[in-house]
Amino acid sequence: MLRPTDEGLFHFVMIKPSRYDDDGYPVQWIRSSIPSNTLACVNALAEDARRREVLGPKVGIRLHIHDETNRRIRPDQIIRMIRKDGGRALIGFIGVQSNHFPRSVDLARPFLAAGLPVCIGGFHVSGCIAMLPELPSDIKAAQAMGISLFAGECEEGRLDEVLKDAWNGTLKPLYNYLNKLPGLTGEPAPFLPRKHVRRTAGSGTSIDLGRGCPYQCSFCTIINVQGHKSRCRAPDDVERVIREHQAQNIDCFIITDDNLARNRDWELLLDRLIHLRKTEFPNLVFSIQVDTLCHKIPNFIEKAAQAGVRHVFVGLENINPDNLIAAKKRQNKITDYRELLQKWRDHGAITHAGYILGFPADTKESILRDIEIIKRELPLDMLEFFVLTPLPGSEDHKVLWQKGVWMDPDMNRYDTSHRVTHHCKMSDAEWDDAYRAAWAAFYTPEHMRTILRRSAACKLGRPEATMITLMLVSRTILFEGVHPLEGGIIRLKFRRDRRSGMKRENPLVFYPRYARETVKKFWAYLQLYRQLKAMLNEALTAPDRWTYTDMAIAPPQQDELERLSLYHDTAGGEAALARKRREDSIRTTGRANGPPPVATQVIAAAK
Repeated sequence: MLRPTDEGLFHFVMIKPSRYDDDGYPVQWIRSSIPSNTLACVNALAEDARRREVLGPKVGIRLHIHDETNRRIRPDQIIRMIRKDGGRALIGFIGVQSNHFPRSVDLARPFLAAGLPVCIGGFHVSGCIAMLPELPSDIKAAQAMGISLFAGECEEGRLDEVLKDAWNGTLKPLYNYLNKLPGLTGEPAPFLPRKHVRRTAGSGTSIDLGRGCPYQCSFCTIINVQGHKSRCRAPDDVERVIREHQAQNIDCFIITDDNLARNRDWELLLDRLIHLRKTEFPNLVFSIQVDTLCHKIPNFIEKAAQAGVRHVFVGLENINPDNLIAAKKRQNKITDYRELLQKWRDHGAITHAGYILGFPADTKESILRDIEIIKRELPLDMLEFFVLTPLPGSEDHKVLWQKGVWMDPDMNRYDTSHRVTHHCKMSDAEWDDAYRAAWAAFYTPEHMRTILRRSAACKLGRPEATMITLMLVSRTILFEGVHPLEGGIIRLKFRRDRRSGMKRENPLVFYPRYARETVKKFWAYLQLYRQLKAMLNEALTAPDRWTYTDMAIAPPQQDELERLSLYHDTAGGEAALARKRREDSIRTTGRANGPPPVATQVIAAAK
C-alpha cells in the first residue's frame, strides 16, 4: 500500500454502519432522521488530531466520513480511492451497536482482503466486554478475521494511539479503555461538516453535554459502558461548538445525553445556551432526553424552555408499577406522570415517551388496555414502543446468559423492534402481535385528531410542528416497517448490498418490486399528510379551540385520584396511589395518613 512518493499520507475512513432489514437490505434513506453523535464525536477528535499533527509534521491526515443510514457504502470505491492516492489507511467502524455488528463484519471483509486494517468500536463490543466473562462467538470470529476491537471512549488521546498504531502497522487486537472513563472538559465537542448534516431530515445535528446516568435500569447498556458518574462538558466548550455550527447555518440540535436532568452541571450549561439564544442566536432549537422526575428539579423545565428545548423524550417505559420495579426503574412513579407531562406542555414542548412492551406482567390484553389509559389520561404527544430486549451490555442480557436462557443468536435482530427471547406469559406470536397492535392502537385517526386539538388549545402549543412529528413517527412504522428512530425520507435499496448468505435477487424481480413499493408508499404518505392537514385545520378553526379540554389536559380535580384508571386499573396502581397519599400527608401534616406499608408493620412487630 505504501508508495515512496506518498509516504506522508494517511486515510482515516470513518463508517457508521446501518443494520439489515428483514429482507436483508441495509436500512438506508436519501435523508435519515437521526444524526450519529458518535460519528460526530470521533470526527471532531480526528480533526483535532490532524491539527496537532499526531503522526508527525510530514504526514497529512485525510478524513473520510460515511453514515450508511444516508449514504451507500461502496468498499470497492473506497479501496480504489486509497490505492489511487497512496499512503496508509485505517477503516474504522464507529458507534456499532449490536444490530449493526453483522453489517459491519460484512463491510469489513473486502477491506481486509485488500490488506487494509479494520477496527470496530461501539456499544456491542464495549457492552460485551463490560458485562460478560468471555467474548461472544460473533466478536471472537471478527477478531479471528483480523479485525481490531475498541472498547470505551476515544477522548484523552486514545484515538491518537489507535491512529499511530495504524500508521506504524502495529494495530492491536483490542483497545480496552473501559476501566477509566475520560473527562470531557476541554475535549473537542461533536462536530460534522454541513455537507454531512444536510443528509439528515431537517438538517439538524447532535451534541452531547455529558455522559453517565445514576440509575440502575436492568435493560440499559449505557450505564455499563458510560458509567453512573456524571461527566460534563464545560460551558465554554459547548459555546464553541454551537458557534462552529452556527457558522454553517446549523441551529437545530439533538442533545444525546441519556438523561440531561442528571447532568450535574445542567444549570450552567442551560444558562450558557440561554445567553447565546438571547444575545446572538435566537433560532437555536434543541431536543433532549430526561427522566420522569425532572419536573421536581427547581427551574429545570423553565430554563430548558428558555434555552430553546422544543422536543422532550421521556423514559416513561410503562404505567404498571410492578413492571417498573422488575426492571429496577424505581425512580419512575406513575403518580408523577401527569404533572410531568403537563408542565412540559405548559412550556411549549412536544413530548415523546418511550414505552417498553414485554415486561413479566404484560399480556397483549393488558398492553392494549394500558395504551387506552395513556391516550385518555396522559397529556402525551408521541408514544414510541420498544420490545423489551436483552441487549448485550445490559444486566438483563448478562442474567439470561448466565442462566442459559435462549436468546436469538442473530445480532441483527437486537434493534428493540424484534423479539429475541421468549416471554413468561405471551407466546412468541402474541408478543410479536402485541408490538404491532400497540402502534396501531395509539396512532388511530381519532387519537391523532385529539393530539392536534390538545396542541391547538395550548397557548404555547405548536400544532403545526406536532402535525409534522405525528406524520414522521406514525408513517415510519406503519408504512416502512422500521422504528421511527431509524427512519428517514425515501427508502433506498441496492440489489448488490444484500446480506451475505442471502441470495442476490434477479434484477427483473428486484427493481420492479422496489419501484412499486416506492410509489405505493409515496401515495400513502400523501394521503396521510392530507388527512393530518385536514385535522390540523379543523383544530385551528374550531370555535372552541381555546376552551377545548379533555381528561388528560384538564386542571387537577379534587376527586382526580379516585377517577383515574391509571391508578385503579393497572397492577400496582393502587399501591402507588397509597404511597402518594402517605407522602402528601407527611408533607402537609408531618405524619402519614392511613396504615403504614406492610414492610413497616413487620419491622414494628419484630421490635
